[in-house]
Amino acid sequence: MSEIIIHPVTGSAILPYRHALAELRIAVFREWPYLYEGSLDYEQNYLKHYADCPESVVALAMEGERVIGASTGLPMSAADHDFQKAFAGSDFAIDDIYYFGESVLRSEYRGRGIGRSFFEARETQARNCGARYAAFCAVDRSADDPRRPAEYRPLDGFWNKLHYRKYPEIQAQFEWKEIGKDTPSQQTLSFWLKPL
Repeated sequence: MSEIIIHPVTGSAILPYRHALAELRIAVFREWPYLYEGSLDYEQNYLKHYADCPESVVALAMEGERVIGASTGLPMSAADHDFQKAFAGSDFAIDDIYYFGESVLRSEYRGRGIGRSFFEARETQARNCGARYAAFCAVDRSADDPRRPAEYRPLDGFWNKLHYRKYPEIQAQFEWKEIGKDTPSQQTLSFWLKPL
């Protein structure tokens, strides 16, 4: 394998990568724990939201010209309202938070330190934007869910090593269509935060 380069792009510079990012998100989010049945149209519209925000970032993991992973972020004030309203009544002000959308990486490239590089790139952008906190959320799944693969390892330990703390009382509700389902269902996602 050739060298992997982490290439952060912001705002409209995301647009040339939108199709590759959409395909990547669909492929990775089909896996546990998201089990997401995505569509290219939805994904490209979702990514346009990042492209329209000048303070957004997408940290691209590139092997040559190929996008093999990506990690997104933007100010929470520009994020989906469903994520913003999770902070109502909390001790955190929306304007102080930079939201990390997702990290997606093809399975054969995992375990090589790319995930840490994704967090570093997004934290740098968050600080450059004056944020006081970085925040992301992860879907809540039961440990005894029969769909959970036997080899699955939760990422909680990795996130703790990066000094993120889970706030189970700060939750977002979001709908998506799971693999094998006819209609979307509501999912609960809990937030993790880190002071910058």
